[in-house]
Amino acid sequence: MAHEHEHEHDHRHTHDHGHDHDHDWAELAPLLESQAELFTPLYERALNWLAKEVTEPGLIVDAGSGPGVIACLFAETFPGARIVAVDGSEPLLERAGARAGRQGVGDRFDTLAGELPEVLGELDYPADLLWASRSVHHLGDQAAALAACAARLAPGGTLAVMEGGLPPRFLPRDIGFGRPGLQARVDAAEEERFGRMRAELPGSVAVVEDWPALLASAGLRHARSRTFLLDLPAPVTDRARAYVVTALTRTREVIGEDLDADDRATLDRLLDPDDKASVHHRPDVFVLAAHTVHSAVRPV
Repeated sequence: MAHEHEHEHDHRHTHDHGHDHDHDWAELAPLLESQAELFTPLYERALNWLAKEVTEPGLIVDAGSGPGVIACLFAETFPGARIVAVDGSEPLLERAGARAGRQGVGDRFDTLAGELPEVLGELDYPADLLWASRSVHHLGDQAAALAACAARLAPGGTLAVMEGGLPPRFLPRDIGFGRPGLQARVDAAEEERFGRMRAELPGSVAVVEDWPALLASAGLRHARSRTFLLDLPAPVTDRARAYVVTALTRTREVIGEDLDADDRATLDRLLDPDDKASVHHRPDVFVLAAHTVHSAVRPV
């Protein structure tokens, strides 16, 4: 399981990251890493929120860790904890391990390769905190996946899933050409594609995506949710602009055929580096995104 994430993801672009078997994760790794780094302020706030409830965890598991940006943030937030980054992609786990080494936390950082949720059975001992960032929605039976995650928690341990939130926004509604409201139509096309992806997953089960209720059905208690904002107003940094270019490039590649010809032409112009009205040059480009974290506790 790897984030397609920001990846550290989200099914919409390459962030938060989904498990599509045709992806070359080694090729995507630098992109996933840079996007997750851009979202670090959001992740830091989410982890600090969890830290108010989770005191001195011995083992933290990042289920679907991708290249390890969030896993290393956990090591920083919880300096006494052992961290295990779990992912289906060996190349991404190699990057995670290397990152942990660079940040001086390699002595308490391990990786585990395998498919979720089955691979969690290979953990040496139960987790005090199990984190799944946009990885559960790539498993056919989400309720069963949450139950499997809950079973790997120590008594009093916390399961935290980052799912839902709002689609990212990069541009004003009216950008001066094309039909206003482009990103809303992109959202609709991506929701349709996401629905098809879910339906085609092995063992796919339709479920009401009420995450607190799903956590409760997995036998957990004290469910709570909080949404965290990434607000990078215009004028953006070069890194944020590069993220927008990449995200819209992926949109054009993945759902271009689901849009009408006018919207495809608008995207092409937005992505043309020689066009002063493109996202490569526009002064009004911004990044606004919201991710929701749902957490609950295994009874003692």
